[in-house]
Amino acid sequence: MTTNVTGTVARALRGGFLGGGFMAAVHSRAVRAARATPALIAASNPGSSAMAAEDLGIAAVASDPAALIASDVDVVHVCTPNSTHAAFAGSALAAGKHVICEKPLAISVGDAEVLAATARTSGLIAAVPFVYRYHPMVREARARIAKGELGALLTLDCSYLQDWLLDSGDVDWRVNPALGGSSRAFADIGSHLCDLIEFVTGERIVRLGARTRTVHTERAGSAVTTEDIAAVLFELSGGALGTMLVSQTAPGRKNALVLEVHGTAESVRFVQERPDELWVGRRTGSYVLLRDPETASPDAARLSLVPAGHPMGYQDAFNAFIADAYAAVRGEQVDGLPTFEDGLRAVRLTQAVLDSAATKQWIEVTEAAPR
Repeated sequence: MTTNVTGTVARALRGGFLGGGFMAAVHSRAVRAARATPALIAASNPGSSAMAAEDLGIAAVASDPAALIASDVDVVHVCTPNSTHAAFAGSALAAGKHVICEKPLAISVGDAEVLAATARTSGLIAAVPFVYRYHPMVREARARIAKGELGALLTLDCSYLQDWLLDSGDVDWRVNPALGGSSRAFADIGSHLCDLIEFVTGERIVRLGARTRTVHTERAGSAVTTEDIAAVLFELSGGALGTMLVSQTAPGRKNALVLEVHGTAESVRFVQERPDELWVGRRTGSYVLLRDPETASPDAARLSLVPAGHPMGYQDAFNAFIADAYAAVRGEQVDGLPTFEDGLRAVRLTQAVLDSAATKQWIEVTEAAPR
């Protein structure tokens, strides 16, 4: 229970979870941290639902996704395979539920456009977990760029590297395009990188050229058509040029997201595996800025839940995202919440990467609706 502005006690918001895997666990922990209730879950079958409910400490099991969406939950969390996102998110919005949908928002631009338009006119909160926005030092980098401390932006050096699909025997539902969609590595992790680039710089990627590679054309006896690697050259709306390297076959790299931005006066570099640090480079020398809410920009300080020297990480970022989403559901104003518009933007950029790789041409990126 929470106390609202009138001083009366309001019912705690109730979250319902579609899917019972790793992301459902992350979502449910974050819902608890937001002082809401993980109330209901529906996984792939009744047995899986019961097991997930017990493992995650969720109060009750729905007979199927339709029953969960029709229940009294306030927020539906879509944590299922990619190909189901559009249908589940659309049904939840139609039922008047707020929605938090894992990325990609949809596996086609058309479906993502419908969802974004529906959310736009519904008055409901519809968010996508681009949670790397919620690291305090990402907000610090964003604030420095917004204040002009970097000067005019010149170049960007960006990458997101993993190794969990390095070997031909490594399999996952994401490898199957019927479940994961026509893009794998870029839709899965490149989308995070694109969102971070645009969020931190305040500019749009306006054109890009891409190459992709499928390292293993067969995994565990099944043909593979989706990419393991994507290399992208891009241009921002202000003229800065950048590179992105995305791979799920980089030995030793577990979750190595790196964003480095170079301006005429200063550079900044954020490394997700060292989230309490921001490297600042100048011609006269460089230094590592450590997270400290006492000296940080206001937005970075807001997200710093513990004092300097006490490490924060991925779950903290996810908790902050869910806290903002639930605050928005309660009618509060929050800054930087990634919405279905941002989810649509990521789907458009992913399609542009696939189109460029197929045609070996530069692609002008269709602009999403204004944020």
